[in-house]
Amino acid sequence: MIFNFAKPFWALMLCGGLLTKVAWAGGVVKIDGSSTVYPITEGAAEDFQKETGTKVTVGISGTGGGFKKFTRGETDVQNASRPILQSEMDAAKQGGIEYLELPIAFDALTVVVNAKNDWVDSIKVSELKKIWEPAAQGKIKKWNQIRPEWPDKEIKLYGAGSDSGTFDYFTEAINEKSKASRGDYTASEDDNVLVQGVEGDKHALGYMGYAYFVAHQKRLKALAVEWDEKKMAPCRPTEAAVLGGTYNPLSRPLFLYVNVKSLAKPEVKKFVEFYLDHVETLAQEVKYIPLPASAYGKVRTRLEQKKKGTAFHGHGDMAVPMDQILDRPLVP
Repeated sequence: MIFNFAKPFWALMLCGGLLTKVAWAGGVVKIDGSSTVYPITEGAAEDFQKETGTKVTVGISGTGGGFKKFTRGETDVQNASRPILQSEMDAAKQGGIEYLELPIAFDALTVVVNAKNDWVDSIKVSELKKIWEPAAQGKIKKWNQIRPEWPDKEIKLYGAGSDSGTFDYFTEAINEKSKASRGDYTASEDDNVLVQGVEGDKHALGYMGYAYFVAHQKRLKALAVEWDEKKMAPCRPTEAAVLGGTYNPLSRPLFLYVNVKSLAKPEVKKFVEFYLDHVETLAQEVKYIPLPASAYGKVRTRLEQKKKGTAFHGHGDMAVPMDQILDRPLVP
C-alpha cells in the first residue's frame, strides 16, 4: 500500500512480529514548463509518487511561462523544450536563482498536415519560412502561393504559442530569429489543441512535438523536411534520422533545469536522481528519442557535481551533437 501525504511522518508497522519504524517521504516537488517535455516528466512524477509517497506537481504553462516562475523561485524544476534565453538568464541572476541544465532526450519537431492531404509529402525549409515569417502575415494565405501545383485553397495554420519553447525553437530554425513569426494562426502552448486543429481540417498545416504526432499518426501526416540552404535531402522525423544528424534543422534537445537551492531538499534531489535513472525508458515509452548512453553519463556527473549554468549562450543551436554540447564550458 502506498501512502501519499504532504508532510513527513513516522509510521509504526508490524513486521514479522516486531514493531518497525518507517520513514515516509514528504514535501512537494514543484515542476512547470514545456508541454513537449510534460509526457516524460508526468511519467516520472507518477512513478516517483508511487514509489516514495512524495507529492509531485507538474504544470504546463509553456517553456517561457515556466521560466518566469522558475526564475522567481516558485518552482524547483523547469521543463524546457529549448535552452534558457539570455533574458531568462538575466532574470535568474536578479532573482538569485542558480541552476543546473540537464539535457534529457531529443525531440524531432514535426511539421504535420491532415491525413487526407494528398498533394504534399515534403516541404523545403525556405518554403516553411515563406509561410511562417512575419512578412507572410495577411499575404501568404493559400497553398498555391507556395507551389503553383498545390491547391488554390486557404492554408489553416496551427502552431505553438509565444510562451512555448517549441515556438522559440521553430522560429529560430526556420525564420532565423527566435520569436519572429506571423501572428495570424491558431496558437497554443498545448500540443493537443494543435493536434485537434490539424486533424479537423484537410487544408491545415502545423508543427508540434514528435510524441504528439506519433500518438495521432493515423489522422496526421508528417512531412519530410528538406533543408535546401544546406543542400540536405528531404528527411522524415525518425529516431535514426535524429541520432544520425539527417533530420535538421528541426531536431532539438529537451531539458530539465533544476534550482540549485531546491537540491538541498531531499525530495527534490531524490526526484531528479530518479528521473535520470529512468528517463531513457520513459522517453521511449512516450515516443521521444533517448540521448546516447555516453551523454547520460555526463548529465549524471553534472548533477552529482552540481555544475551550474548553461552550455548555450541564450539561443538554440541547430545540428550540434549532444556529446559536443555537454563538453562545452558552462555560462553562469
